[in-house]
Amino acid sequence: MENDQIAEIFERLADILEFQGENPFKINAYRKASRVLKDLPLNIRELHEQRKVATLPGFGTALVKKVEQFLTTGKISKYEQLKNAVPAGLLQLLDIQNLGPRTLAAAHKKLGVKNLDDLVKVIENGKLAALPGMGEKKVNKIKEGVDFYLSVSERFRLGDAYPVAEEIIQRLQNQFPEISLSMAGSIRRMKETVHDLDILAATENSKEVIDFFVQMPEVEIAIAAGETKGSVRLQNKMQVDLRAVSSRNFGAALQYFTGSQAHNIKIRGIAKKQGLKINEYGLFRDDNFICGETEDEIYKSLGLQWIAPELREDRGEVEAAAQNHLPELIKLSDIKGDLHVHTIGSDGHSRMENLVAAAKKLGHQYLAICDHSRSAGYANGLSAERLLAQIEAIKNLNKSLTDFTLFSGSEVDILDDGSLDFPDEILARLDIVVVSIHSNFQKNPTERILTAMENPHVDIIAHPTGRLINKRDSYQVDISKIIEKAIEKNIALEINSHPWRLDLNDQHVRVAVEKGALLAINTDAHHVDNLNYLKFGVGTARRGWATAKNVINTLTIQQIRNWKKQRTVRQK
Repeated sequence: MENDQIAEIFERLADILEFQGENPFKINAYRKASRVLKDLPLNIRELHEQRKVATLPGFGTALVKKVEQFLTTGKISKYEQLKNAVPAGLLQLLDIQNLGPRTLAAAHKKLGVKNLDDLVKVIENGKLAALPGMGEKKVNKIKEGVDFYLSVSERFRLGDAYPVAEEIIQRLQNQFPEISLSMAGSIRRMKETVHDLDILAATENSKEVIDFFVQMPEVEIAIAAGETKGSVRLQNKMQVDLRAVSSRNFGAALQYFTGSQAHNIKIRGIAKKQGLKINEYGLFRDDNFICGETEDEIYKSLGLQWIAPELREDRGEVEAAAQNHLPELIKLSDIKGDLHVHTIGSDGHSRMENLVAAAKKLGHQYLAICDHSRSAGYANGLSAERLLAQIEAIKNLNKSLTDFTLFSGSEVDILDDGSLDFPDEILARLDIVVVSIHSNFQKNPTERILTAMENPHVDIIAHPTGRLINKRDSYQVDISKIIEKAIEKNIALEINSHPWRLDLNDQHVRVAVEKGALLAINTDAHHVDNLNYLKFGVGTARRGWATAKNVINTLTIQQIRNWKKQRTVRQK
């Protein structure tokens, strides 16, 4: 949590400095420091205690002092000073897509914009469009950003919320080793964003557990502390609800508090037709308790297969369970490797050797090194010469590896005309070619991707819709056409597991699965710790009803090579 808190302050400092027209080098230093902290696998406090904060990339004396100040006082004086110099309502506007600090500064200075209401007003009355360098087209994009911001402003990304829930559960388990604990609600369903966190405990000591819960050090406000339920707001503004039930009722409560409202209504309807009643305490006939200890017995008693939490959205899962037709969903253990990771060669923070060691610990058999291509200057993209040198380095490293293979690859930019950032003679030397759009998102994205897919060397389309959850909406891409072309060309579509992306999303996955397209669940890792993001990609795949057969990185090394060979021959 401290890593994220300091990273957020550094990001805000960069925004405020840009708003004030400060030195770009100083601004970029804060942004880079923020990214480093977000990717850092260790708690920054550990490095501080070892006096190693200065070893982090880009952390000079000034940044180190700011980290030390936060860890000592909980604040950074530079941020407090600058924050107080900017109207409070303006800071939140910096999260709005398509509204940069410079545009916001102009709206503030020339139109008196101080908050969201002011911004909406100058959009609607045309004053924002009249500013120099603006115009209707740019204002329309800002308005889209405002609408998007309003739709997501009270929800947290799964990747931000899930570790918090894990940490709280671990804290409770350490204190009360005899109790059973589980996530519930939308976070257990692995929804891409959640409103709050639901945790369920099976205990006969409910009051003691709840009293401990509401007094945890990360709690900012204890909202409620009753006999069976506690609610808190954490310092990171997330609300967490803990419900405590007896072991006899744990399965029923878990089923009740996990399913979406629509799923639970359908389950209650099935129970009612059978003369039964279901609630968080169990399944009943009249007042006679039938079962409630496990979810499986609840569903079985209703004549249904057990339904995986990720499916409980009333999207046909109940009907399929009644016919015993639910698919065997892909599991994290089915994944044999990751086909899209970055190293220090471009904008990653880890060396190939470290990524290999971390991947082997996860039980992987292979990785594809896919650093950015040359046009991605912002990400230190590799020139053709640097890429060829990396291919040789990978070959040499493979000679020393046992039971593991590194694939040479590249994340190649799709250019404005749909051509690729490297010529075919370079692409032909790669084991895995991942392609994606990284610029000019509004410039014919569908046509660009379709054109790129005509290239016989393309294996995977990375993050196909380009969205950043809670930050940037998808670009206007016709995903149905992309899926059809992927099937035609035997190209895999990526489920990017990075918690800011989860792209393809669950509904796109469902369409791809139903039509028969291949998928690749990758992490887009920029640090060894990011390899753990796979669980979010697998969760998204499961929400889309994907099985292991739908995903290419459930294949063995030789099967991957065979697929690549067959696909390339087929396209040529």
